[in-house]
Amino acid sequence: MATARFHQALGTAQSHQNLQNSGSHHEFGNASLKLISKAFKADVGLSIRGGYSSCMRKSGVIQASTSQTSVQPVSYSPNNSFDELRRKSSEAALILIRHGESLWNEKNLFTGCVDVPLTKKGVEEAIEAGKRISNIPVDMIYTSALIRAQMTAMLAMTQHRRKKVPIILHNENEQAREWGRIFSEDTKKQSIPVVTAWQLNERMYGELQGLNKQETADRFGKEKVHEWRRSYDIPPPNGESLEMCAERAVAYFKDHVCMTMPLIPSSHMIEPQLLSGKNVMIAAHGNSLRSIIMYLDKLTSQEVINLELSTGIPMLYIFKGGKFIRRGSPAGPTEAGVYAYTRACDFWTSY
Repeated sequence: MATARFHQALGTAQSHQNLQNSGSHHEFGNASLKLISKAFKADVGLSIRGGYSSCMRKSGVIQASTSQTSVQPVSYSPNNSFDELRRKSSEAALILIRHGESLWNEKNLFTGCVDVPLTKKGVEEAIEAGKRISNIPVDMIYTSALIRAQMTAMLAMTQHRRKKVPIILHNENEQAREWGRIFSEDTKKQSIPVVTAWQLNERMYGELQGLNKQETADRFGKEKVHEWRRSYDIPPPNGESLEMCAERAVAYFKDHVCMTMPLIPSSHMIEPQLLSGKNVMIAAHGNSLRSIIMYLDKLTSQEVINLELSTGIPMLYIFKGGKFIRRGSPAGPTEAGVYAYTRACDFWTSY
């Protein structure tokens, strides 16, 4: 069944949504999804010290079947545990890519949440990343709200074997949704939906944003700057710590809702897509991806601060039997390492 799900033409694309008082209706190709949720509301609170509130479980998980094209939400109940659903889930791929080099990476400036594009080298890194994952199925793409991550995702997909077109979903308002509708079923089937989310943004560096890293170290001292950059729970002035970044990034990844991010539709969260057998690519940033890897690999706070991610290097996980199996090294997997699993399984290479 897992093999059949990899071959199923999900044909996901720009959603057609008719807002109602009780929720919204999404159409992805031939599949439809009813989301029982109200408008997304977020209070970022980046300047508030002490982190975010604890997270609660959110009901609803997407369930896919090879025998039908509809996608039905399944509500959690006390007897229908999340762990049980994970164990019964089908096999899926999860690709993580840190964006290519940005113009401020090149200038050695603190970037954080400032929206800076890629350099020429960053463009080349994104294209090379795409070549490395060109045989791996991709059904959904998630990026941060920042252009460098979005550029990386789009450029990587230009190298994909299936040549499907990534299309950003615009859910800002009803007009954006209506104007972005696709009226050709064939075109929908050759498209991949791209969800952008601020929760996947780089951590906000506060008053360090735009400052030169070396000059900042000379001004405040290397030890203090190292503490701001590499400690887990100490934020820079009026910025986020890695712990605060992890709160929002991991909460978005999982089928949970954090108190600072109420009523996010489960279709816009990542793990439910993997549970349904969809293959997901995430293009994001060093700290938001560190946070997700901390969750996937069950790293400690000390281990995660020593984790380095190279720009433009893809990392492959397999989600199987409710577990994430890492197939590449965060430090910079070789091409052979990334492709090892594709050569071992026919249903990957034949995609």
